[in-house]
Amino acid sequence: MRGQQVKQKVDHIIEYISRLFLVLSGALIVGIVFCATYGVIRRYAFNSPEPYSYELSIIFLLLCFVFAVADLEKTGRHIRVDIVAARLPEGAQAILLNIVGPILGFFACSILTWKSWDVAMFSLRIGEVSSSVWAEPMFPIKIGVPIGFGLLCLVLLTKIYRGIASLKGGTKKMSAA
Repeated sequence: MRGQQVKQKVDHIIEYISRLFLVLSGALIVGIVFCATYGVIRRYAFNSPEPYSYELSIIFLLLCFVFAVADLEKTGRHIRVDIVAARLPEGAQAILLNIVGPILGFFACSILTWKSWDVAMFSLRIGEVSSSVWAEPMFPIKIGVPIGFGLLCLVLLTKIYRGIASLKGGTKKMSAA
């Protein structure tokens, strides 16, 4: 019973953090809209272009993706093409979609997390700045990638655990979440 409580607590924490990152991702989309609008108004209304709005929009877009992907995976709202799975029996579909797919995703995301962490730490160590006029520090931007993909790794681990647990439990249909 104690293991079940720990699992529920960990699930709740991961769900809370992934939902928080999804909200942050939505706020970044609003930031993109404001930056783009500001840039367009400065360029066309005041004939005074400025480079910062475009650069901020690109930064926000990157962070928007990596922060939202964990919650999208957790809630099953991502795009999935079931070309192979649709041709399999229901039990094999469940194994493929809830165990094999998340294991492959975890493998890919763990490599992305590991390598992007190395890149972010290198950026911090050398004090990297962008090559634009603004010359903003790159570490705060680059650290967002391993954070987002690390959270996705945790979500995939919980999905693998649920898939294996429901397979061991003998349930006929595994949940997509």
